[in-house]
Parts: sequence; structure tokens; C-alpha cells
Amino acid sequence: MAKKSILDKKSLDFLERYLNNAAPTGYEWDGQKLWMDYLKPYVDEFITDTYGTAVAVINPKAKYKVVIEGHADEISWYVNYIADNGLIYVIRNGGSDHQIAPSKIVDIHTKDGIVKGVFGWPAIHTRNKSKEEAPKPDNIFIDIGAKDKAEVEKMGVHVGCVITYPDSFHILNSDKFVCRAIDNRAGGFMIAQVARLLKENKKKLPFGLYITNSVQEEIGLRGAQMIAERIKPNVAIVTDVTHDTTTPMIEMKKQGHAEIGKGPVVAYAPAVQQKLRDRITETAEKNKIPFQRAALSRATGTDTDAFAYSGSGVASALISLPLRYMHTTVEMVHRDDVENVIKLIYETLLTIKDGETFSYFE
Repeated sequence: MAKKSILDKKSLDFLERYLNNAAPTGYEWDGQKLWMDYLKPYVDEFITDTYGTAVAVINPKAKYKVVIEGHADEISWYVNYIADNGLIYVIRNGGSDHQIAPSKIVDIHTKDGIVKGVFGWPAIHTRNKSKEEAPKPDNIFIDIGAKDKAEVEKMGVHVGCVITYPDSFHILNSDKFVCRAIDNRAGGFMIAQVARLLKENKKKLPFGLYITNSVQEEIGLRGAQMIAERIKPNVAIVTDVTHDTTTPMIEMKKQGHAEIGKGPVVAYAPAVQQKLRDRITETAEKNKIPFQRAALSRATGTDTDAFAYSGSGVASALISLPLRYMHTTVEMVHRDDVENVIKLIYETLLTIKDGETFSYFE
């Protein structure tokens, strides 16, 4: 008999709604409300902070605290300049890729709702072939169909409006999930499923579990920095995405080898506490969960760094979901990897004891 999938219809319906909802850096609250509403049956209470990080807590009275964490925000653009002819120029909010912008439809978020637009680009017939320009941050522009600047402003668009892509969730070939913002709302989804499994399987943890969905990772791990200081955890297991390096134009000698469908990627880096990392790999081996490894020079570039170096230091580890086409509108992950990240976090939590220090000196 086939093994029952972790991802049931209810969870996949939530994943689709959660991914399709826009949550640009600094504007994550609608997505956070969806996430908290989904988690209500599985946790004891919630913590929120000034900038929108949301934490679902199991066993809030316990002194020993374990965090599992993802980040809620997605890359986006800001309206930076409105030309007299009504065309709109932008700056990044997070690591938005200017090369994919031309011909993309956009949503401009105003106080009165969404204004639709497109990133325009000169037709191939009109471009100078001898010195053809590539898309750059200073030459891409948005057209909302306005005749001039006054009409743009009348439509409610002003400098500082945030801009997202509307590309929605779909499944390719039955097992590939595709959407913008899988980086990293997949993380928020996966840690929510861990909470669901703990509840459904009636598992009692000997510590407080802080299921943390941080904001503003895409501009420098800011939400994680703030919430780490508030929670003051003993242990943090972070999940984010990492690059599938098997597609064209990626050099494995520099980027390493990771591949969708081959399992979670466990990070090796100075910010990763080795005994906690070894617990994770041993748990994977014991439970026959496939996994891959990645070596990261200096920082991990994820919220792991914020937790690891907070306070007097927190034993932290990173479990990544391999992903193709990061920071595009067609980010792609494998269903099996999503399930296996959930399993690996879940099974690792069941091995952690109250008061465990993960000290090298014990």
C-alpha cells in the first residue's frame, strides 16, 4: 500500500492561497493573517511584533525554547519616479531581477487597491542590433496606460507604492510546484505542516516550540534579528530555499551540486552549530529521509545567521529546499522535497531533550 502523503488537500489548498497572496518585504501582514488562521487549531498562542513577524507557540510556559523558522516576504519593486509621459521607473525592494522584468504584468499596490501595469520593452524590430541594450535597473519601466503623470497620480499611484508580480501557483507534471514567492513562503508552509503533524499525531514536546514566520529577510534578515532578541531561543532550525544547480549556466564547481527531487539540503557553515547539524543528518539517516549537503563560505545568507549570532549565541542549523529559477516568477520545487523537509524537521524535533545544550564541551 502506498504511504500516505503529508500534503493532503487542505494543506495544498492553503499552500495555493498562501503563495498567491502578495506579501512584499515590509508589507507581509495579509499573508501573516492567512498563516496564523491556518495554524490556530494546532498551537496554543501567537506572538506578533511591530514589523509583522508572526510566531505560533506550542507549550508557551516552558523555559527551554526551540524555534523552527521560515521567512514570509517576497521580492518586489517600489515606484521611484513618474515621468511626465506617465511611464513609471522603479527601484528594488529585495533582490528583484531586472532581466526578467520586460513584458511582465505587474500589480501596483495603492491605498484604493491594485492598479495593473506592464513592464514595457521596445519591439525587436525597433532595437539597434549593433548596440542592443540589455534590461537594466535604469532602463526598465512600467506602463499603466496613463497619458501623463497627472493621470498616473489620479489613479492612486505615487512614489513609494510597492509593486509585485501576480503570477500564481500551478503544478507541472504532477509533482513540481511552480509560483513566484516560493522563496520563501514555502518555508512558512512547511513549518506550519510540522505543527499540524505534531497535533494530529498527539506528540507532546518537552520544550516550548516557537514556529516563527519572519518578515524582511530579503533586505538583510531584519525580521529574524528582531524576533530572535524577543524569543531568546536555545535552539533554532531554519528553513529556506537553495539553488538547484543542475540547470544551464550554473557552474557546479562554484555553486556546488544540489538538485530538486533529491531531498532537503543540509548546510555546513560557521553559523551552523555542528552538533545540531549532525543530529539532523543522523535523524535523516535513521528515518531514511534522503538529503543533500551544501558548503557555505562565511555567512549562510539566511535567517540562520540572525539566530545563530543573536544574544550570547543560539545553536542553529539550516535545512534548505532545493529550488530552480530563484527570484523569478517561475520558481520551481519538487513535491517530494517539500514533504521531506517537513519530515526532517518533525523527526529532528522529536529527538531534542529539555535543557539540551548541544555544547562541544560535554
